[in-house]
Amino acid sequence: MEMKLKDVLREKKPAILKRWFDVILETYPAETADFLKGQKDRFTGPVGYTIYEGIDALIDGLIEEMPLEKASPFLDSIIRIRAVQDFSPSQAVAFIFQLKRIIREELMDEAHGTLYAGALSAFESKIDALALVSFDIYMKCREKIYELKANEARNMTFRLLQRANQLYGIQEQGPNVETTNLK
Repeated sequence: MEMKLKDVLREKKPAILKRWFDVILETYPAETADFLKGQKDRFTGPVGYTIYEGIDALIDGLIEEMPLEKASPFLDSIIRIRAVQDFSPSQAVAFIFQLKRIIREELMDEAHGTLYAGALSAFESKIDALALVSFDIYMKCREKIYELKANEARNMTFRLLQRANQLYGIQEQGPNVETTNLK
């Protein structure tokens, strides 16, 4: 990536970060979004904090050309949140693709888009790669959730069968004891 594009992105990072956070919050119901927007503290609003800090680190990582393996933990924390919520896979990872639009709009405001077209294309390819990684993370999280649900259902069924066997065993002994006492 050309140094000038990096410089422009660093300069515009606060605006890009704010817009990206707002776009992510728009995927939530209005009351939830208002709550998350006002709660960027780690303890009073861990979800809002995790999302904000995660996207902040992702933007830095993209600008500084951090390898995907190093960006994955930041992405992982955001995707884990979205995987347990009521999002489809496409809804859960769509926020990654929205970053491309936000950056283009920020660059167009000052006519930087055409000046950095080649570098911007390479930058957007990195965002696409990040989206693919986010989908993989999402699917692993969902698989884990389904595995936990299946284990819980199996354990509950096993406990019910144990109770049923105990009850059946008591009923079986009950009539035999009574008939013996009657004779």
